Amino acid sequence: MPKTSQAPDFHVLFESVPGLYLVLDPDFKIIAVSDAYLRATMTQREQILGRGIFDVFPDNPNDPNATGVRNLNASLQRVLHDKVPDTMAVQKYDIRNPTSAGGEFEERYWSPVNSPVLDSNNDLLYIIHRVEDVTEFVRTKRQEAHQEKLAEELRARAAKIESELFLRAREVQETNQRLASANEKLAKSEEKFRSLFEHSPDAIIVTDRSGRIAEFNSQVGNFFGYEPAELKNQSIEILIPERFRKAHPTHRTHYAADPHTRPMGAGLQLFGRRKDGSEFPADIMLSPMDFGEGKVVLAVVRDLSEKVRAEEELQRKERERRYLEEEFITEHRFEDIIGESKALKAVLKQVETVAATDVTVLILGETGTGKDLIARAIHDLSARNQRSMIKLNCAAIPTGLLESELFGHEKGAFTGALSQKIGRLELADKGTFFLDEVGDLPLELQPKILRALQEKEIERLGGTRTIPVDVRLIAATNRDLAKMVADREFRSDLYYRLRVFPVTLPPLRERREDIPLLVSYFVDKHARRLNRRIETIPPDVMKALTRWDWPGNIRELENFVERAVILSKGPTLHAPLSELEGPSDAPSDEDRTLESAERDHILRTLRECKGVIAGKHGAAARLGLKRTTLNSKLKKLGIERSDYI
Repeated sequence: MPKTSQAPDFHVLFESVPGLYLVLDPDFKIIAVSDAYLRATMTQREQILGRGIFDVFPDNPNDPNATGVRNLNASLQRVLHDKVPDTMAVQKYDIRNPTSAGGEFEERYWSPVNSPVLDSNNDLLYIIHRVEDVTEFVRTKRQEAHQEKLAEELRARAAKIESELFLRAREVQETNQRLASANEKLAKSEEKFRSLFEHSPDAIIVTDRSGRIAEFNSQVGNFFGYEPAELKNQSIEILIPERFRKAHPTHRTHYAADPHTRPMGAGLQLFGRRKDGSEFPADIMLSPMDFGEGKVVLAVVRDLSEKVRAEEELQRKERERRYLEEEFITEHRFEDIIGESKALKAVLKQVETVAATDVTVLILGETGTGKDLIARAIHDLSARNQRSMIKLNCAAIPTGLLESELFGHEKGAFTGALSQKIGRLELADKGTFFLDEVGDLPLELQPKILRALQEKEIERLGGTRTIPVDVRLIAATNRDLAKMVADREFRSDLYYRLRVFPVTLPPLRERREDIPLLVSYFVDKHARRLNRRIETIPPDVMKALTRWDWPGNIRELENFVERAVILSKGPTLHAPLSELEGPSDAPSDEDRTLESAERDHILRTLRECKGVIAGKHGAAARLGLKRTTLNSKLKKLGIERSDYI
C-alpha cells in the first residue's frame, strides 16, 4: 500500500488516454475511478470506492459460468507477481444504456488491460485497470466478415450453378431413354434453373435452338434494363450491339448450325446493349445443352463495368502522377545554370546554403530570370531529391479550378467532378512543392494554403477526411509582394510565412558578362535542334546583344537567338539587330541621362504589366502615378504603344 493516506490524483491520466479506468491497490481494492467508468456502468463513485474489484465487477449475463471474473483474477495475479502489463481477451457485456428512456440493456464489448505502477524500489504501488470500449470495432469487423461470407456464398453459388448446369446436361443425355419426353425433361431442368439463377451475380439466359430467349434470371433485367415481358421469346440479338452481331458466336445462325461452348473474354472486348442503347463491357460464356430431341444454349453474362472503371481510374491516376512529376521538365530546361558573373555566383551560394535545410524559400526576380531553374536546383541539392518536385503556376490556371488543383476533390464535389482527383499538394508529399507566380494567388485561397503549410494537413474538396502532407515549399514571383501587402492585395501572414529565406535573382542587365556564355549556349542548342551549323558569332552581333537591356531577360534572349538561328543561312549567325535599335538600347553609363533612365523604367513596367495602364494592377499604380500623369509622360518621352506591346 502507498505510505500516504490519500491516493494521488489520477485526473490527468484519465483525460490523457481515452478509456474507462479503475485504480486498485495491491489488495485489489478500488482507490480511484474515472468519470467515464461511472457513466458506462451507471454507478456512483461512493458505491465502489474502497471496495474490492470483484465486489463491484459488473454482472455479465452473457457469461453464466463467471469465466470473465476468473480471467480478471488470473490477470491481476500475473500483474501482482510479474509486475508487467497484462492484456485480457475482449469481454462481452449487456450494459444498461444511460441515454435511453427506459434504461434498456445494450450489448457492448470491452478490452481490459491491467498495468502495474512501481516505485523506485520496484515495489507495486497501484494497478491501473483500463477498459477500452471496442464495440464499434467489433461490430465493424463482424459486418465485414458477414459481407465477405455473403460474397463468398454468392461466388460459390455461381460456380455451383455453372457446374450443375453442365452436370445436368450430361445427366439428361445419359437418362434420355428413361424420361418420358423432351418437354418433361426441359420443364424439370427449368424448375431447377429457376431456383439457382436468382442467386447468381451474373445474368443467365437460356435460348431455344432458334436463338430466342426462353428463360432468364432477374440479373438480366438489372444488366440490360428490360422488363421480363419485353424479353420473353425475343431474339437474344436485342442484348447484343449491332456491330457485334455478324461476328458474334451468339448469332442465331450459330444456334441453328452448331452451338458450341466458348468463353468470350479472352482477347476480345465484348459489350452488352441496354434498352436505352448504351453499352457496357461484358464477359460472356455460351454452352450448348441437349434435352432429348431439343437443343438449347445457355448464355452467362458477367458485367465488367465496375472492373473496367476501376482499371481506368488506376490508369488515369498513374498518368496524372507521371504528368505532374514530369511537368517541370520542359524542352527549354538548361542542362545547368549558365553564367560566371558575381551576381549569379552570389545567388548560387545562397542556393547551396538554403538547400541543405527544409525552410521555405521565396524566389524573387523579374520575368524570365530563371526562377524555375533556381527552384529545381534547390530541390536537387536537398534531402528530398529522391521524391517528386510538383509545380503549380498560379497565373496559368483559372481561379475557379485553382483550389481543386491545390487540394484535389472527391467524386461529386461539384458539377463536373466525375471522379476523385489528387491535389498537387498531396502529390508533393515528402517532396518539394513549387508555387510559381504566387503573387497571383487569389485572396480567398491564401488562408487555406497558409493553414495547409502550418498544420501540414489538407482536405479534398467535398471530402471530410484530413490528409497529412509533408512538403518543402518554394515560392516564386516577379511582383512586389511587400507593396501588395501594403495595398491589402496579399495577406501579411502568408507573406511572412513565405519570406523565410528570400532569394533575389538579378536581371540580365545586371550580369551582362554572362550574356556571351548564354548566347553561345542558345546558338548551339537551337542549331542542333534545327539541323543548322553555326560556327561564328560576329563581334558586332555579340556587342549589340550585350548592350541590350533585355527586359524579358533570359527568356527574351533565348527567343531572340532562336529567331537569329532560323534566319541564318550559313555558318555565321545573322541576327536581326534592327530589333535592338530602339529606346531600350542600353547606352554607356556616361551617356545615360535621367530622362533616358526614366524612359527605360516606364517601358519595363509597361511590359511587365502587358501594356495595361489603368487599374490596381496597371502600370500607373505600380509606378505610383495617376493614369493621366502617366499618359502625359508617355507623350513627353515619345513612347508609343508599339514600344511595349
